[in-house]
Amino acid sequence: LLRDPITVRIFSHAQFLLKCGVFLPFREAESFKEQGNAYYAKKDYNEAYNYYTKAIDTCPNNASYYGNRAATLMMLGRFREALGDAQQSVRLDDRFVRGHLREGKCHLSLGNAMAASRCFQRVLELDHKNTQAQQELKNASTVLEYEKIAEVDFEKRDFRKVVFCMDRALEFAPACHRFKILKAECLALLGRYPEAQSVASDILRMDSTNADALYVRGLCLYYEDCIEKAVQFFVQALRMAPDHEKACLACRNAKALKAKKEDGNKAFKEGNYKLAHELYTEALGIDPNNIKTNAKLYCNRGTVNSKLRKLEEAIDDCTNAVKLDDTYIKAYLRRAQCYMDTEQYEDAVRDYEKVYQTEKTKEHKQLLKNAQVELKKSKRKDYYKILGVDKNASEDEIKKAYRKRALMHHPDRHSGASAEVQKEEEKKFKEVGEAFTILSDPKKKARYDSGQDLEEDGLNVGEFDANNIFKAFFGGPGGFSFEASGPGNFFFQFG
Repeated sequence: LLRDPITVRIFSHAQFLLKCGVFLPFREAESFKEQGNAYYAKKDYNEAYNYYTKAIDTCPNNASYYGNRAATLMMLGRFREALGDAQQSVRLDDRFVRGHLREGKCHLSLGNAMAASRCFQRVLELDHKNTQAQQELKNASTVLEYEKIAEVDFEKRDFRKVVFCMDRALEFAPACHRFKILKAECLALLGRYPEAQSVASDILRMDSTNADALYVRGLCLYYEDCIEKAVQFFVQALRMAPDHEKACLACRNAKALKAKKEDGNKAFKEGNYKLAHELYTEALGIDPNNIKTNAKLYCNRGTVNSKLRKLEEAIDDCTNAVKLDDTYIKAYLRRAQCYMDTEQYEDAVRDYEKVYQTEKTKEHKQLLKNAQVELKKSKRKDYYKILGVDKNASEDEIKKAYRKRALMHHPDRHSGASAEVQKEEEKKFKEVGEAFTILSDPKKKARYDSGQDLEEDGLNVGEFDANNIFKAFFGGPGGFSFEASGPGNFFFQFG
């Protein structure tokens, strides 16, 4: 070949160019590449990146330099930048297998499984036995399947299933913001706010303008009843993406809830309970998913109902509040008071016990003690009810009541009745005497009113003789009888 004139001329020209330094940049770029390889092998990826960059700056049309820098960026977790280098490498050399592999891996890591599949298929066109491409193609198909399932489950509001699918997809696509945001949104909808906020905050640290992440941060605050702060995040998300439908809807709901709740509170403070009830009811219809705010609205409406003396409705509202938020102390306290007012003491004790277990304050301890006393009292005979008088009845009122009830139930008055009726009236007669004995004695009455056990104090109420009490009350041992004065009428006659 060296005897051929053309070859000799070409060879001489190459020697001339080498002497002139034309090939020096290539040799320098190769030196940078080798140093980059050495740092890459030592896992010093930042230095490797610097040297690969120098190689590219020196010789910008070499596919392998871009491929190497893409590999380094992938190790640094900078997949979006790595994708640009990988794409440039295959533009320079479409048969660069490792370049197509790296482009596919970057697409997959960023969550674009369709684009990743095309890259791996191109590798298999160039090398049909490439096992890495075969495996990565399966991984891309798996991600696509999880995406599809998650989309269906989100429509079904099966948010736990969506979180599961996104966790599995993120194993193959760790840099996909879209998957992370969907997971975070579902965590917020499940009430797992700290986890959702953590995911959204991580994304915002990398991209402070990410409208989806801003929306999720706002959503967490909105569901935690920090409505004013939530609105700020929704507004910021809409600045970044004016057509963001979810942020727009959430912002509208948040503003409406805030306004209705404030109007209801204002009406309540002004004593306009009917209007307050209407406003709280309207607020409850705005967003059934906002659990904490709705729990407060139910409790507020329960307070309104208690003011209107609609105690059973108040109890229902408070029950709805604790169903939504079983840690809501105020709702338990409000319901317990309503139970006390309706003499449902066992339920009141249960609620006060729940409150005291959560917050062991002196006030809550006293409320529980009061309820327990009332429960104990409710299980005894109600002497006031037996006599038909109020708990604040005077001594004279108690005496008049006894006179009336004793005459009404005296056995002699019912001597002509059936044995069953006579037995029942005799029982009532004894209870009337027992009631009078306790309530007519200031000390016994005080102990009874305070809920003390009278038998424990040495007062065996079962041993009272109703006839002796009757005789003593009506003036001594003189005879007395009931005589008929007409059909069904009797009068009491002293002897």
